[in-house]
Amino acid sequence: MGSNAGKPLVTIVIPFYNDPYVAEAIESTLGQTYGETEIIVVDDGSTKHQEQLQRYEGRVHYVGKANGGTASALNTGFRLASGKYVAWLSSDDRFYPDKLKRQIEAMEPTGSLISHTGFDVLDGRGKMTAFDVIPPGLEQGQFYRAFRTSNPVNGCTVVMAKELFTRIGPFDESRRYTHDLDYWFRVLLAGVPFLLVPEPLCAYRRHEAMGTMKHAEAIALETKDTFAKYAARFETYLKRLGLLPRAEQPPRKRTAGQRGALR
Repeated sequence: MGSNAGKPLVTIVIPFYNDPYVAEAIESTLGQTYGETEIIVVDDGSTKHQEQLQRYEGRVHYVGKANGGTASALNTGFRLASGKYVAWLSSDDRFYPDKLKRQIEAMEPTGSLISHTGFDVLDGRGKMTAFDVIPPGLEQGQFYRAFRTSNPVNGCTVVMAKELFTRIGPFDESRRYTHDLDYWFRVLLAGVPFLLVPEPLCAYRRHEAMGTMKHAEAIALETKDTFAKYAARFETYLKRLGLLPRAEQPPRKRTAGQRGALR
């Protein structure tokens, strides 16, 4: 859907379920300054607001499916993606015009397989409520340590190579709310680093109808389970990287010569 000859194609996947903000999301993808894009909207069994999609016929690929959750919709879109890279945009969020341009410019020279960015926050009425939310960087291992207690990667800031999705496999559809956190653990444990573009390149919407508000208790339980699932392997990974605080590192055994020298 673009005209930037020689640039790699980026597929944008928008999972959609009964969301009144979907037209804003689509408009933000059509307004990208990076021209080589394809847009796939995966309708996850919606019963309302589909009429907003009619005006985009011919510019957006529409895929309908039975309701299976966000992970299921993402897997459908990622499998159909023909781009070298795939980006995920929730149907209530927005990309800023230079988002894909900035990330592809950062990824291509370095051969990075996955990147993420900062973001701003807006409410249900479109009012900005927070600016410049930037995840921790790789300095002193802050990014990796953050995964011990939180999810420092906003899924809608991510661009990944399609080959990485093929390598890691699909999102876990049994994890209705933490499929993203689960996926980031799998990427990290596969030894693939995240490239950070430290600027806000999208707007993340927080509103009363969003899943994280409506299902807070279920999300908390699933989040706890997801951290527990990877805890042992991730601690081993952090130790291998030398990123655990010294007090948490197991004591090193001294050799006989070292013991003698300390007497």
